[in-house]
Amino acid sequence: MTTLTTTVTKSKVINAWCMYDWANSVYNLVITTTFFPIYFAGITKSAYGENSVPLLGRTFKNTSLYDYSLAAAYLTIALLLPILSSVADSRGNKKKFMQFFCYMGGISCMGLFLFKGPQPNVLLGVGCFILAAIGFVGSIVFYNSYLPEIAEPEERDWISARGFSMGYAGSVLLQLVGFGLVLYFTGQGDQTSGPRYTFLLVGLWWIGFAQITFAYLPNNKPPQAKRLRAVLQDGFIELKKVWDQIKQMKLLKWFLVAFFLYSMGVQTVMLAATLFGSHVLGLPDDKLIITVVLIQLIAIPGAMVMSFLSGKLGNIWVLMGVVFFWILVCLAAYFVALQREGGANVEFHFYGLALAVGLVMGGIQSLSRSTYSKLMPETKDTASFFSFYDVTEKIAIVIGIFTFGYIDELFGMKNSVLMLIVFFVLGLAALCVAKTYDGKLIREQQRN
Repeated sequence: MTTLTTTVTKSKVINAWCMYDWANSVYNLVITTTFFPIYFAGITKSAYGENSVPLLGRTFKNTSLYDYSLAAAYLTIALLLPILSSVADSRGNKKKFMQFFCYMGGISCMGLFLFKGPQPNVLLGVGCFILAAIGFVGSIVFYNSYLPEIAEPEERDWISARGFSMGYAGSVLLQLVGFGLVLYFTGQGDQTSGPRYTFLLVGLWWIGFAQITFAYLPNNKPPQAKRLRAVLQDGFIELKKVWDQIKQMKLLKWFLVAFFLYSMGVQTVMLAATLFGSHVLGLPDDKLIITVVLIQLIAIPGAMVMSFLSGKLGNIWVLMGVVFFWILVCLAAYFVALQREGGANVEFHFYGLALAVGLVMGGIQSLSRSTYSKLMPETKDTASFFSFYDVTEKIAIVIGIFTFGYIDELFGMKNSVLMLIVFFVLGLAALCVAKTYDGKLIREQQRN
């Protein structure tokens, strides 16, 4: 870990690191989870009728096109991350790459302001959406790789949870502003300006608050100078080296297998929950937005509770309990969809599901990140190790969200939920295997 000169300096660096969650989480939770999926489905249906959208010579179901766009973004960044992290580790410009992706993502969010009716430019909307997602994910790998450099192992659970909590708090604030804009413009008879101005604010918020992070995060020093060609080749060689090390550490290996499997479900639920509420359960947009705000509020104490429990029970035990809870949530969602098909009013059922998701949504992400940072070996190439972690997660998202969209296109979104249950069951099984190699609680292991 990088040694910081004073307690005050370390405190400022940690606060600045957490502030980036405050800055960039508005993209993930305001755009991908709330406003953009509703806006995209609504504006394309208004322009083209039904749920079909023409793009590049093919007609897509609009909700599936949304899923495919996200899958394309995550696949692109998964292929780029090995190269980018190698460049960052070898050239000492981790923060510059983080800045580049931050600015690309923020500007792309602002570009969604131009995606409007009555004949929307679908290619523009999808393109900006994909670039914003790449910017978000690209900056996160460099952001995550700072955690083992600025914090001791015993500090990482609560610092990681604090970052996620700040992200949810910032997102709630901007969601409320966006909801106010939607209500104001809707009252004027304008159904599209509210979301579009919210997209603009997201980009400004993301770039603006990130300046606090960039002002205090240290510049990492490269271990040695290399030629650019060698660096590009080394990106994938480094991933292989990381995997070779991981294979020798059975607990870490099985944790990553589990993380890969349950991430297919967790991330897909977070990305598709609003579309599920809108298209499967038929809930109005205003109630969906309010529900997502409540989810973020519940997620804040949820992340902190997970951090507390991990200190008492150990990370693996807590993750096993959380993944089992996700299985119950998905089963409940499927049966709620069946009730809706039978004509039942399922509004309050959806609220219950949303609160359940909120309890474990932030906690499983923050605990997974801190567990990995504690299990990984001591190394100076933190970006390469976190690149492996992020590539694992992003490929999981590609598989999860593409599968969800494909099954939605063929059989309907209700049946896509059943596939998510399979991912969670497999993830839980892998965690059980990991637990057999965990001779002591992770916190005890780290003290020794």
